[in-house]
Amino acid sequence: MADLAFPLATKLIEKLGSFASEQICLAWGVKADLKKLQRTMSTIKDVLLDAEQKQAHNQQQIRSWLRQLKDVFLDAEDLLDEFECEALRREVVETFHGTTGKVRRFFSRSNPIAFRLRVGHEIKEIRERLDELKSNKAIFDSLTSIDHHGGGGDHHERVNVTHSFVRASKVIGRESEKKQIVNLLMEQGDDDQSGNGNVSVIPIVGIGGLGKTALAKLVYDDERVVGHFEKRMWVSVSVDFEITRLINMILSSASDTEMSDKLSLDQLQGRLRHALKDKKFLLVLDDVWNEDRIKWSELRDLLIEGAKSGSKILVTTRNTLVAEMMGTIPTNINLEFLSFEDCLSLFVECAFKEGRDKDYPNLFEMGKDIVRKCGGVPLAVKTLGSQLYSKTDEREWKLVRDSEIWELKQEDAGHILPALRLSYTRLPHHLRQCLAYCSHLQRDRIKFNSLNLIKYWMAHGILDQSHDHGNMELEDIGELYFKDLWARSFFQNVIDHDRFYRFDMHDLIHDLVQSVTQGECFTVKSANTKDMSENVRHLTFLEAGQNVSTTLQKLNKVRTIVAKETKIDESLMCTCFSRFKYLRVLLLPKCSLQVFPSSIGSLKHLRYLDLSQNEVITKLPNAICKLQSLQTLILGYCENLQGLPRDISKLISLTSLRLTTKQTSFTENGVGCLESLRFLSIIECSNLTSLPRETSYLASLQNLWISECEQLDLGKVNYQGTPLKLQKLFIRQLPRMVALPEWLQGVANTLQFLAIDECDNLEALPEWLASFTSLKKLVIGSCQKLSSLPEGMRSLTSLRELVIHDCPELERRCQYDIGEDWPKIFHVLHVSLSSFN
Repeated sequence: MADLAFPLATKLIEKLGSFASEQICLAWGVKADLKKLQRTMSTIKDVLLDAEQKQAHNQQQIRSWLRQLKDVFLDAEDLLDEFECEALRREVVETFHGTTGKVRRFFSRSNPIAFRLRVGHEIKEIRERLDELKSNKAIFDSLTSIDHHGGGGDHHERVNVTHSFVRASKVIGRESEKKQIVNLLMEQGDDDQSGNGNVSVIPIVGIGGLGKTALAKLVYDDERVVGHFEKRMWVSVSVDFEITRLINMILSSASDTEMSDKLSLDQLQGRLRHALKDKKFLLVLDDVWNEDRIKWSELRDLLIEGAKSGSKILVTTRNTLVAEMMGTIPTNINLEFLSFEDCLSLFVECAFKEGRDKDYPNLFEMGKDIVRKCGGVPLAVKTLGSQLYSKTDEREWKLVRDSEIWELKQEDAGHILPALRLSYTRLPHHLRQCLAYCSHLQRDRIKFNSLNLIKYWMAHGILDQSHDHGNMELEDIGELYFKDLWARSFFQNVIDHDRFYRFDMHDLIHDLVQSVTQGECFTVKSANTKDMSENVRHLTFLEAGQNVSTTLQKLNKVRTIVAKETKIDESLMCTCFSRFKYLRVLLLPKCSLQVFPSSIGSLKHLRYLDLSQNEVITKLPNAICKLQSLQTLILGYCENLQGLPRDISKLISLTSLRLTTKQTSFTENGVGCLESLRFLSIIECSNLTSLPRETSYLASLQNLWISECEQLDLGKVNYQGTPLKLQKLFIRQLPRMVALPEWLQGVANTLQFLAIDECDNLEALPEWLASFTSLKKLVIGSCQKLSSLPEGMRSLTSLRELVIHDCPELERRCQYDIGEDWPKIFHVLHVSLSSFN
């Protein structure tokens, strides 16, 4: 992640100059030290963008310099977090312990004098390390100060110029897509309602290496297409969507001659209008990245003016946002991954001389494994196959088969990672950071959870709340970033579960992320710990034993520990807690934990703790409540957990809590006093009888999910008159609920999503539900006694989606046009009834 030094420097400089830092300076007497550090960082930041660009051109010295710089920046971030952690701890002391606590606090390790001496020394050490890197004249003086503001991409990137010819025999497995596109091109398009006049725009979308350009070439040269259009033009757009350059290229393609670079923009526009006037043309815009609607509109208006009906523009892009902006057809051509059979045919063509694959059965079998590694991406298949062409040494084939693509030598990896890495380098810096931090996602997992990923981003402080987001919560900013990465094809097979998204990552995208994070991430197996770098900051445990504990002794900068379904004992945990004082994320689901060490209380930087599905754990140490920075605590499906620690209310930064416990009620001054809580999930709490009685936690609560709580009575508490901010409410398997609780009327102006599922004794929805003016989606499932909707449903003017399933009588009454309740819901845009779809 060396190329992420720039956004990190930006964040640290802002933090150093912020008002919060000014207060810290006054409290601990380190203002002069921090100001000097800020000036040094600002000087280095001015040349970082140039350094990041030059490292992409294989300058090993600059890459090494950037890695060292990033390492210092991360240490500086740890140091600045010390101030924030100390401020949070003092807030807890003042709130819960009063003056006596403050006096005792002075004599602790964190009293102002001791703290000033310790952090002063650390600030000085960081400044000296930065000065040493800055004094490297061979590098620093060769870099140029560039006035960027964190935008994506590289203004000096090599443009990947494509041409319009491809041999049809070289394109395998795209017959159906070709037929679909050719049919669209042959349509007259007179009914186009997009505002593009007589010109239709057809986008082909997919990740790098899927063969978008090859498919476009195949269509471009099809004899039916050639005969259908009076003029065909091919333009390789790539990164720079500059209008003058594009018009020049279009005219050059139209006339097969180079245009003079001395023509003015007006002259070029005039020639373009003349060249296309009354012509039925096909224009291919290959490899479009531009998301600026104004730039596209400027070019589009020139192209459609005077064009004959039936003219078409074919666009290839990696970004669905670009496709949606430019496209005029109902559905984009989303290029899927090639089938295994098609990939194997392509591999055989590339790796063997014609007909020789049968002569080497062992190589052919290894070739199958190599093809599976490529995950349906033809560029990967062609590259690895071509590298093995005519080679018969099984050792060379095994090397390719058994290595991750990002581990292969550059000549073996060929164009695979560069093709994908271009997608990465074109990202804005904030999205690069988020994608790089996906390296902890385990390849063998079938699906990932967007909610957990966003909490992970939050824990590492990479969600930017300071620019262009108004007063948005960090969770909402994280969801925007997630959707941006999804639109750019980094996530796939995304399914909306209302509460979150399920998704996965293609293996090659995972390889890309791994290549970006080399040196900072490490997967621990018993046999590989000797290869571990001392600068590792993110650990994934697949195995744990005594040799692992011994090896960990050389690490002290770890920020993330992930262990899933791995036997982690108390000794290893204690080793980690004592060594990794800057730990921010600790994920231990299904780790069969019986005893959780109280030494966790020393991890004052910890923000994300996942102990879910540890079925044998019965008690948590109260020391967890010392984690004042903790934002997310996941205790779901800990079915034998007796209860929550007594001082849970001291977790003043906690925004998300998911829990399963055996307790019958929430203790006073417990969960109900968590004023920062925005997400609460209560699941399989079989003994729980009521929600927290205090109302403090409702001050920020936006999402409430309650499931499988047999004894829970939602009406036992009275929140009426309390300002409520709930936006999403999910209720499932609450047999004691016969009606929605009266206090829910308080969310009439805020609730956007309501789901009620498997509530067997719910007999009717209240009439006051009609006052929920913000409700956008209502889901009702498996509520057998619910037979009708309340009157006044037509007042729900924001309601866009109504889903009813496994409610036979209610579904019958809501049938389109003939059901008794249809007049109540006919205004809803989308109504889904499982029995009548």
